[in-house]
Amino acid sequence: LVMKVSLFLLAVAGAALVSVVSADVSNAQKQHDVNYLLWKVNEHMRDEKLKNLAHSYDPEADKSHYTDGGDAVHKLIEEDKAHRLLQQKHWFSLFNTKHREEALMLVDVLMHCNDWESAVSNAAYWREHMNEGAFVYAIYVSVMHHSLAEHVVLPPLYEVTPHLFTNAEVIQQAYEAKMTQTPKKLKSSFTGTAKNPEQRVAYFGEDIGMNTHHVTWHMEFPFWWEDSYGHKLDRKGENFFWMHHQLTCRFDAERISNYLESVEELQWEKPIHDGFAPHTMYKYGGSFPSRPDDVEFEDVDGVARVRDMVITESRIRDAIAHGYIINKDGTHIDIMNDHGIDVLGDVIESSMYSPNVQYYGALHNTAHIMLGRQADPHGKYDMPPGVMEHFETATRDPGFFRLHKYMDNIFREHKDSLPHYEKDELDFEGVSVTNVAIDGPLETYFEDFEYSLINAVDDTVEIADVEIDTYVPRLDHKDFSFNIDIKNEKESEALATIRIFAWPHKDNNGMEFSFDDGRWNAIELDKFWVKLTAGDNHIVRKSKDSAATAPDVPSFKTLMDKTEAALSSGGDLDLHEFESATGMPNRFLLPKGNSNGMEFDLFVAVTDGDRDAAASDLHDHKEFNHYGAHGVYPDKRPHGYPFDRHVDDERIFEEITNFHHTQVKVYNKGEHIHHHD
Repeated sequence: LVMKVSLFLLAVAGAALVSVVSADVSNAQKQHDVNYLLWKVNEHMRDEKLKNLAHSYDPEADKSHYTDGGDAVHKLIEEDKAHRLLQQKHWFSLFNTKHREEALMLVDVLMHCNDWESAVSNAAYWREHMNEGAFVYAIYVSVMHHSLAEHVVLPPLYEVTPHLFTNAEVIQQAYEAKMTQTPKKLKSSFTGTAKNPEQRVAYFGEDIGMNTHHVTWHMEFPFWWEDSYGHKLDRKGENFFWMHHQLTCRFDAERISNYLESVEELQWEKPIHDGFAPHTMYKYGGSFPSRPDDVEFEDVDGVARVRDMVITESRIRDAIAHGYIINKDGTHIDIMNDHGIDVLGDVIESSMYSPNVQYYGALHNTAHIMLGRQADPHGKYDMPPGVMEHFETATRDPGFFRLHKYMDNIFREHKDSLPHYEKDELDFEGVSVTNVAIDGPLETYFEDFEYSLINAVDDTVEIADVEIDTYVPRLDHKDFSFNIDIKNEKESEALATIRIFAWPHKDNNGMEFSFDDGRWNAIELDKFWVKLTAGDNHIVRKSKDSAATAPDVPSFKTLMDKTEAALSSGGDLDLHEFESATGMPNRFLLPKGNSNGMEFDLFVAVTDGDRDAAASDLHDHKEFNHYGAHGVYPDKRPHGYPFDRHVDDERIFEEITNFHHTQVKVYNKGEHIHHHD
């Protein structure tokens, strides 16, 4: 159902800072190197080549391997020599300024490497010298953004750093299994009890695939990104809005599925009603802090006062009311247009693209820290960061969705200030959708999902590994297809964009949503190009092909096995479908629904592909790329079009023939597929 508004490195992978591409290094060899750079990342390396590089490589010996003449690597070496780098065996947080600066120093080094061997040699060297968390972050970001690593698939983070995805009780059992050399398959559960209504939707916020989606998006579109790394992140601010908007819409749909009210927004001057006990622990640094119910927001030492947050919000709302952002040079940036949401997203996050961070602050990033620190706002107990201070763990906290509902309402304030779409902005003359049918049931179920905890436990080369896995129930849906009949009355072929949205028909009290509230809650199910022949067209779109989702990445072990098999045989290693892991997991395409069948309004919009395309040849691509695009996002319409602006009179959607509205039900009949006793 959701997110990714589309995926897959569609665009020319981009203008990364690379002039020399190592064509002589196979994809399999690159995949092997990355696998073993991340394998057992808290221990010494097990790959002989990488181990030798770590101890023999001199990063400054030949500066011709760097596009910046070695400036970045010299800076990092000076930090290391001065013993200023964060120690190993210590927690890492991207929201900690010093930690982030160190990780970005390594990103800077790797992004300036102009051949694969120098990049791998540096990575091996710095793995032995840097904090493990900073190293993992730098490797993931560099692989995503460096053109040399275009076809490398990153292993699932929940198997690289399992502590951030797995309950502490299970981690402790994994240590016991390791110490007794007993293979184990351990059952994982979601936090909370039946006494806590939020436990009903913990399967969503605590899903390892959803957590991975969230952290991966923030790596694809990092708030610290500057174009000097090699390319511009197209529509970054708008993407920030849309990804989190879709998460918010989806969470509300899950809540209605489970007979809960839609989420209420956080307010700085009201108590945080829902507490949270994370039941997770750091590999190094103790347990994640808990927060009791009904805590009043307190000022956080060294971060911000509550009053500062209120002032920042007020300045942003003033900008929306005025219809312009004040640039740092005092000029005005008009936001009363399609591009306004992009500027506003940069401002609210804020990213390095913000036109005036001094005035508008960093509402989102600071709010994450403020919420994360409420258990120890004055540092009295020297507690490590809370779950909100890690993108991997943030969605576990119900406060995450309340915080993002608050920001989503600010974005809606802007969107609702724009004029509604006129008929000629929606109509695709000569094209009509005559029927939409669904093949297969819209039915969800839970199924046990297994992943490895080998990288969670401490290790030594003298003692063999034992298999230690955990399994957890994850939402999935039965396969289905959209069958769309379209009549093209033009005399020639027509390029079209198919946009599929759904939103809950009623709230938790059984009251129908108004069209205007419903469309704001629209979940994007899919978006794709088609060429319509003259006359009748029958289009079948399978749920598993949705451009709004991504498949689960293969396990670390599967990646390693496939890679070694390709190296041994000399054959190709084709992992193309997993190259971008950004996007809601495909298994999450549908909200859970319920046994009675949860009603959704389903809209299929067929719009003019020639008017939609951002460049003349982009329709040749079968997939959209939303997150992860290193080029121009192919659909120039605003994310959420045609339902992103307020609707004064929904009859306009009945008058134009290129839209089709129907109602469907999503069922969950309590099915749970167990693969274990």
